[in-house]
Amino acid sequence: MTVLIDTSIWSLALRRRRAGINPEERKLVDRWESLVRKGQAAIIGPIRQEILSGIRNAEHFEKLRERLDPFDDLPIMKVDYVEAPRLFNGLRGRGITGSPIDLLICAVARRLGVEIFSSDEDFGRYSRHLAIRLLR
Repeated sequence: MTVLIDTSIWSLALRRRRAGINPEERKLVDRWESLVRKGQAAIIGPIRQEILSGIRNAEHFEKLRERLDPFDDLPIMKVDYVEAPRLFNGLRGRGITGSPIDLLICAVARRLGVEIFSSDEDFGRYSRHLAIRLLR
């Protein structure tokens, strides 16, 4: 079982200090670690870009880049770039605004039939209207 892991989880696991996380966040990191150990953790290029963005120290950037290197990106296809705005437009018609990257994640996950693991509450809102599966 492959799980597409959102930026919120990668950042929590790789960018935050362990001592600075609360018990709920610790559970999320433990789940991430389990997925990584089992070889089930997946990423897409835009998530990798988000994780690496905003790191001012070049040494920290390289360390994080190296930690992400073992994870191959799931393929994003032209159909995903068409489906993501279709999902965006459908949600917008229901009064829900989503980010382009979030909806690209949804499009890729739907096409590949994989679950999404995120701590971002937006995905819960999306899942009430889109055929996406969230890792619980």
